[in-house]
Amino acid sequence: GSFGNAYIDRNRDAAILASRTVMFARILSRAGTVGSVVEFGANIGLNMLALRTLLPEAKLSAIEINPEAVILEPQVDAPHDLSFTSGVLIHINPEALSSVYDNLYAASGRYIALSEYYNPAPVAIPYRGHDDRLFKRDFAGELMDRFPDLALIDYGFCYHRDPNFPADDMTWFLLEKRG
Repeated sequence: GSFGNAYIDRNRDAAILASRTVMFARILSRAGTVGSVVEFGANIGLNMLALRTLLPEAKLSAIEINPEAVILEPQVDAPHDLSFTSGVLIHINPEALSSVYDNLYAASGRYIALSEYYNPAPVAIPYRGHDDRLFKRDFAGELMDRFPDLALIDYGFCYHRDPNFPADDMTWFLLEKRG
């Protein structure tokens, strides 16, 4: 709807694409070979554009959550080397997170990456005049608790005052299945 369309309009920007490319270069620098990727909540595809630059031969797939939140239902037939979300889990009702976690895990053959707002304890934040639309928590920690074979490979932070590649203040995590 109009709420989601406003998000699209705010995120059409070459600087955002550059920042996403830098973020994914950092994430992928700690991963092994990645030949296939699936993104949950791709929106207008900025992350896919960034990844195409970094992984020109990889098979890229995307699942969009509008209009009926398909992220809550299994969508991937075969695991990809990397499954990820970026700025999506923060907008999922906490009661539905377990389904999303299960789908991210099932879609991954090896790696899971998250780029989300972090907070050590779950908290709801007012978002553009709305309540219950933005949630901060330790998504990576919850995934590792839910799936004990996941190991933290790396993490980092994107900062809005970065002089070269400013981005929203997101924390990213790279997890690997080890089991």
